[in-house]
Amino acid sequence: MLIAGEYYMVNKAMPYKKVVINTDGASRGNPGKAAIGAVIADEQGGTIHTISRCIGITTNNQAEYKALIEGLEAALKLDASEVAIRIDSELIVNQVKGLYRVKNPALKPLYQRVTELLAGFNGFTIEHISRTFNQGADRLANLALDAH
Repeated sequence: MLIAGEYYMVNKAMPYKKVVINTDGASRGNPGKAAIGAVIADEQGGTIHTISRCIGITTNNQAEYKALIEGLEAALKLDASEVAIRIDSELIVNQVKGLYRVKNPALKPLYQRVTELLAGFNGFTIEHISRTFNQGADRLANLALDAH
């Protein structure tokens, strides 16, 4: 089981390149028109990559997972070997940490994909943050929604 505040390490012999990923999923209606936003930054806070796009009709929790998945995929493409994930969905954080079971059948494959992607990193942390500290990702998700 993953424990809150714990650092997770996978045994790989390569130098670390750490990135910070803030993600957010938004759904207008539940389910409803949805979009994702993500900001990938270096350890000093400099933005490396952003994601902002509509993803069709989904629930808010599905949008949150899809934002995390795309953020992790982008980090792997950037050759990051370590990630610090910051997300404002307490449900997603606690499911990834193993504190909550994934009961919703629609979320199970998304959760599975997140765990597969996390296995591609040397280490990761995941923490729940308030919306106040996730404004960049939130703005990107809402910009995509407003554009469509």
